[in-house]
Amino acid sequence: YQRRVHGGYDVSRIHAIFTYKGKNLLKKDEIKLDYNDKDEYTHLYTLVVKPDNTFAVYFDKSEKAKGSLLDGWDFPPKSTDDPNDKKPSDWDDEKEIDDPDDKRPADFDQVQEMIIDPEATKPEEWDDELDGEWEAPMMRNPKWHGGVWKPRRIPNPKYKGDWKPRQLENPDYEPNVYLYKDISTVGFEVWTVNNGTIFDNILITDDFNHAMKVADETFGKNSGQKEKDAKDAWKKESEKKPESKEENKKDEL
Repeated sequence: YQRRVHGGYDVSRIHAIFTYKGKNLLKKDEIKLDYNDKDEYTHLYTLVVKPDNTFAVYFDKSEKAKGSLLDGWDFPPKSTDDPNDKKPSDWDDEKEIDDPDDKRPADFDQVQEMIIDPEATKPEEWDDELDGEWEAPMMRNPKWHGGVWKPRRIPNPKYKGDWKPRQLENPDYEPNVYLYKDISTVGFEVWTVNNGTIFDNILITDDFNHAMKVADETFGKNSGQKEKDAKDAWKKESEKKPESKEENKKDEL
């Protein structure tokens, strides 16, 4: 079977996609980037796949995700549900039930949602002849129940837990999804709406320390503040107004 990995920057997350037996497997959860990670400058992407079926993803040498390949992608699991195993009819998986002893209060319907504020007092400057008869403001009743009575919930004494079907050995299980027996070519499948996107300096190695050393020797030399300074200098130079022809003639005289 064939598997490929695509690394890409999409607004706020990194994509890591494995192709397994002709099917693209997207990571179950997103590898999110921080706000400061999202800019127009050069970035370094690193995917580490280990013999214990674990992985790590780095962005500019900073770890953004790690974990199990089997948990992170939909590779065939070690076991599958037995289709013939059915949930027993008497299996109770409700954690809580209504309290049979809890009864609806007799005055339930008499509780009003809004009541007169008992702490409100008539302002001293209030003039009944000019302002009219003073009325205390309304407030929400602290005893208001929402209008719908529901019995109290209590733990279910018959609760057996979440039912799970019996597990069977999965014949499609692949214990070594990390393994690449043959890497004959390397390429990019680029989806972009931005002009000027460039990819270079591809390195495949089984030595993580060597990869970081090469990163320092290539990406590290011109990235970060150096790249920003270079772009600022270029902008400053390009914004300079060219001298007019008359000014050039005066200089010649």
